[in-house]
Amino acid sequence: MKRLLLQARPYWPRLACIVAMHLVAVPLTLLLPVPLKIAIDSAIGEHPLPGPLSALVGGGPVNAATALGIAVALVIGLALATEAQKFLTWLLQSYTGERLVLDFRATLFGHVQRLSLAYHDTRGTTHSIYRVQYDAPAIQWIAVYGIAPFLTAAMTLAGMIVVTERLDRDLALVALAVTPVLAVLIRVFSRRLHSSWHRAKELGSSVASVVQEVLTGLRVVKAFAQEYREQRRFVDHAAEEVRANVELVRLQAGFNMLVGLTLAAGTAAALYLGVLHVQQGQLTLGELMIVMAYLAQLYAPIETLSKNLSQMQQSIVGAERALSLLDEIPEVRDDPAARPLARARGDIEFRDAAFSYDGRHMVLEGFSVRVPAGTRVGIVGRTGAGKTTMVNLVTRFYDPVAGAVLLDGEDVRRWRLEDLRRQFAIVLQEPVLFSTSIAENIAYGRPEAAEAEITAAAQAANAHGFICALPEGYRTQVGERGMRLSGGERQRIALARAFLRDAPILILDEPTSSVDVRTEQGILEALERLMHGRTTLIIAHRLSTLEHCDAVYAVEDGRLVPASAAASEPLLANQGLRAGKSGFPA
Repeated sequence: MKRLLLQARPYWPRLACIVAMHLVAVPLTLLLPVPLKIAIDSAIGEHPLPGPLSALVGGGPVNAATALGIAVALVIGLALATEAQKFLTWLLQSYTGERLVLDFRATLFGHVQRLSLAYHDTRGTTHSIYRVQYDAPAIQWIAVYGIAPFLTAAMTLAGMIVVTERLDRDLALVALAVTPVLAVLIRVFSRRLHSSWHRAKELGSSVASVVQEVLTGLRVVKAFAQEYREQRRFVDHAAEEVRANVELVRLQAGFNMLVGLTLAAGTAAALYLGVLHVQQGQLTLGELMIVMAYLAQLYAPIETLSKNLSQMQQSIVGAERALSLLDEIPEVRDDPAARPLARARGDIEFRDAAFSYDGRHMVLEGFSVRVPAGTRVGIVGRTGAGKTTMVNLVTRFYDPVAGAVLLDGEDVRRWRLEDLRRQFAIVLQEPVLFSTSIAENIAYGRPEAAEAEITAAAQAANAHGFICALPEGYRTQVGERGMRLSGGERQRIALARAFLRDAPILILDEPTSSVDVRTEQGILEALERLMHGRTTLIIAHRLSTLEHCDAVYAVEDGRLVPASAAASEPLLANQGLRAGKSGFPA
């Protein structure tokens, strides 16, 4: 609760207004039974008006018609004031609650993006999506719909106890006798509901994970005709969630039943004692009516809070899960003394670097090589040898567990992370496009780029022709993950993005392995222009991609070794590559 309130600090003034609006309801609620008392005791009976009202009409007795008119006017006036209070409270709660959730989601989303790739590789994306989308709203329920009504209920409860005690102390004691029983029920069921909601939330995440996996890999599912199997997998996971939700309903229903019976017992005892006191002349009939009305309103907030126990526990569990996401510390983050970097020369060095994904099996070990600025280096090796890991270390997607990676002679951990990553343009085997226009995808690395710059980048990447042939040209929406375009078209857009980025270091990870030979020629032409004057690391299995490299290295047994005909033949027939620049072996 403390952490949520700290998270909601910018909204404290609005939350205070919400509490104030709720507190306005306290005197209105306390006045609601008064018109009934006036009608019974002063309009039907002959008792004087209550003190404050009697003073307003001069202090003398009033006839039945006047008393009835006052009672009716009070009913209408209180109704208007109550509805106005509810309307204003509802508007303030809705606006504040929605803004609070938006800010909390934005905080979670920003933190999720900063978390290291290792976290997402281990937990999966659905784990984070569920917390951002479904757990974050817990802050709204607790801060807006939980705390303020709770304070109001407590104030109303105190006011009604005071008024009831002044009318009949014995009735007040009988009414409050049920509170220890309610306290025990709330304590017992809160724990059970809390653990049940934890299980239900975890199962909900697993169901969402199945849906995401299947829809993301729908082409594979259809290709292997596994729709029925995936349907059964979804139903199995969802059935577990259903059972958990039914258990929650059973617990809440049982709790509500016990609370209802307890309150009914308190009401029955108060009614019995109240009638005896009327018969003995200790209370008037109107006073009994007002006491019973207060008693009903006294129990109403208790019953409401009790019935909301499940919602409160759900929100607490959701808040715990969301805050646990904020507690995750990025493994890769800026050093406090990190320095800014405008534009690197592009000199890269691995110095006895070592890395392991699981902490047990080393992927790279004793990994050493220097790539002078402006050099083109090809990297070959079997699948899983560590080629992509090498790229992940230089871009600081991961940090080495030993040794160092240097850029321009400085450990990459000494550069500001945002500045460091601006030094790289990356083209992957499967290009990543976003569900927006072609122009916006090209300008992803430089959102401020002018239209002429975007067009020039597309021309350099041999993409301008096919883009202009589309009905909407550069405004064409590429669809989810760019699926409205062919593989070659997506790759050329990724190249245009790299051209526009104009970074000093270029990383090409199997850039032509997923396209046909004809498309490959156009991409290779664009790559030749893109590599000019840049430090380039090329991971590839095709000789055509590596033929313009200054040197080729093979990743073997976690180390980088110069590739020769004998060493590389099992991996790639790259014989005939020309000798490298100074400092590189043939």
